[in-house]
Amino acid sequence: MDTTISVPLSVLDLVRSSKHEDLREGFERSRRLAQTADKNGYTRLWYAEHHNMREVLSSATSLLIQYIASNTERIRVGAGGVMLPNHSPLVIAEQFGTLETLYPGRIDLGLGRAPGTDQNTMRALRRTGAEAERFPSDVLELNGYLTGNTSIPGVYAYPGHESNVPLWILGSSMFGATLAAQLGLPYAFASHFAPQMLSQAAKAYRENFNAEDSLLGPDAKPHFMAAANVFVHDDPELARDQKHKAENALIKQFLGKGRDLAADEVEMLRDHPAGQQILDMFSVAVAGTREDAAQWLNSFAQDVQADELMLVAQAPDEAVRHRTLELLAPTPATA
Repeated sequence: MDTTISVPLSVLDLVRSSKHEDLREGFERSRRLAQTADKNGYTRLWYAEHHNMREVLSSATSLLIQYIASNTERIRVGAGGVMLPNHSPLVIAEQFGTLETLYPGRIDLGLGRAPGTDQNTMRALRRTGAEAERFPSDVLELNGYLTGNTSIPGVYAYPGHESNVPLWILGSSMFGATLAAQLGLPYAFASHFAPQMLSQAAKAYRENFNAEDSLLGPDAKPHFMAAANVFVHDDPELARDQKHKAENALIKQFLGKGRDLAADEVEMLRDHPAGQQILDMFSVAVAGTREDAAQWLNSFAQDVQADELMLVAQAPDEAVRHRTLELLAPTPATA
């Protein structure tokens, strides 16, 4: 059976940390995973901005990107994404212009409009919620700094000016799909945790893609990337067990309400409506062998007409995460 995966593959790392470990170990795990992705031929490796989440260490996204880029050789490293309403477009242009200067041709900048956190933390970020309304204009302002076509006379991003860092629009709704199509930018859909609008958004993006007025120029073509959770191992039962444990960890995180739920409590919550809702968030996922995963990923990519897939290896066991990337490798490592 041919197990070639038909589209390019990339990786999203959530940079998770457990409650009882030194935070540095979480970053070290991400470095090791990045090096596995780098040597196995993945296209890009992204990190997402989150705040006030003890389990997720990617809050200072541009700093993390610098750390990973300095410890890898060829893979593109970027934000998937920066929550632009939390920041000044000029500051983001300067940060990512710096990264592009240090690691030319290897930096991506995905942009989202959500706060990446809860309401109280949003206020600590000095946000009111209204900032999301200016997301489209902020994207245009940011693009102007990066391309050398500033929209504010006399204001330039140094570094960043004419760096042309590639922009992506991220989303999990029709808003992102519509904006990405309107601006003629690539679009990445967060189907690894919010798959409900995936098919509709993919279709709308392609049907409404505005090549004529694209920020990338008149030759631009739509580029759609969908995310999927993957648990792959030589032992399919182990892969499925890792998926089950990852699901339980999410239930514990979202429904624990500060309590350290026992394993049997978590299992019971799987059948509760709230637990089912969390499992539905995790529904775009495959667990099994390389052959199982390749077949599923090809079918998934075809169904949503994805030009690229973003893999999220969420196995609790670090060795299984590495084995997942090795087995699905676009270009298997030679050493």
